[in-house]
Amino acid sequence: MAGAITRLPDVGWMLRPLTEIPGVRHAVVVSEDGLRLGHASAEGLSGPVPHLGVDEAESLSAACAALTMTGLSTVSLLFGRGAGVRQLMLESEDGFALFTSAGTGAHLGVATEADADVGLVAQQMQVLVAKIGAHLSSGPRDAADRPHEG
Repeated sequence: MAGAITRLPDVGWMLRPLTEIPGVRHAVVVSEDGLRLGHASAEGLSGPVPHLGVDEAESLSAACAALTMTGLSTVSLLFGRGAGVRQLMLESEDGFALFTSAGTGAHLGVATEADADVGLVAQQMQVLVAKIGAHLSSGPRDAADRPHEG
């Protein structure tokens, strides 16, 4: 017997305060295992990725989960088991990507322009997590093949 797969609610609308910060291009909320929970793009963008579609957001979500696991492995090596990752930042010639914990089992990712105030963006990410972290959290999903008790 197959069980039901729980559909997670889209929380992209909660990301609008981040995408309104000057220099922020995109934001995504991702479950710990890489599933997109929601995404948003700033208004009026141009350039190579003017709008983050579902496919791009899902790819970014998977990358966020992979980077977070790599960061966790690294801090465990450097600081011991149980050391957590608070935030990761990648810098490229074109901008920054920041990832932070966003409640239980979820992460928040933001992509910015190169001239964005990264300190402000990181601070506002923490403010958003503090305000709505419970809504950004992702609990375990129902197993697809869980047998029914009866």
